[in-house]
Amino acid sequence: MTDEFERRHGFPPGVNEVRLADRADQAAARTLAQVSLAPADLVTFYDSIGEVTWADVGHGYFVDSAADVLLRFKQYGTVDFCADQKDRGLVIGSNGGGLSYFVAHDGVTYRTRTASLDEPEVDQVAGDLRQFFELLERSLARFDANGEPGCL
Repeated sequence: MTDEFERRHGFPPGVNEVRLADRADQAAARTLAQVSLAPADLVTFYDSIGEVTWADVGHGYFVDSAADVLLRFKQYGTVDFCADQKDRGLVIGSNGGGLSYFVAHDGVTYRTRTASLDEPEVDQVAGDLRQFFELLERSLARFDANGEPGCL
C-alpha cells in the first residue's frame, strides 16, 4: 500500500502497520481474559497481534492494543448501548473520523455514529470478530487497489 502512496496522494504515508504482539501485549491479553465482557476471540487475537494502525486507509483504522483496551475499561468502564443499559461492550479501536469500534461479550462488533460514547447511537458492523477483521482486510485491499476508503 505504501509503495505508490506518495505518488498517488501527493504526500508521504503515515504509520500503516500490523504490529505483532510482544510479551507485554500477551500479558495484557491474559489480563483481558479475566474481564467477563472480553470474548475469547478477542483474547486470541491479542495473543498474536499487538495493534493495528492504518492511518492512511480512508480516515484511518486503529485497533488498540490489549493494554489500551484494559486501561480504557479501568478508567471509563464499558460502553452501554441500549436504552436499558443491558448491552455493554469494550472499546477496541476507532477510525480517524472519531468513531469508535466496540465489541460485545458475544463478539458482535459495533461502530458509534458520533464521537461520543455517552449514550451512543450505534450500528452493528459485524456478527463476530472474525467478520470485523475480514472487513478491515477488505478495506485495506480496496484502498490499495483504487484509493477508495474501504468498507467500515
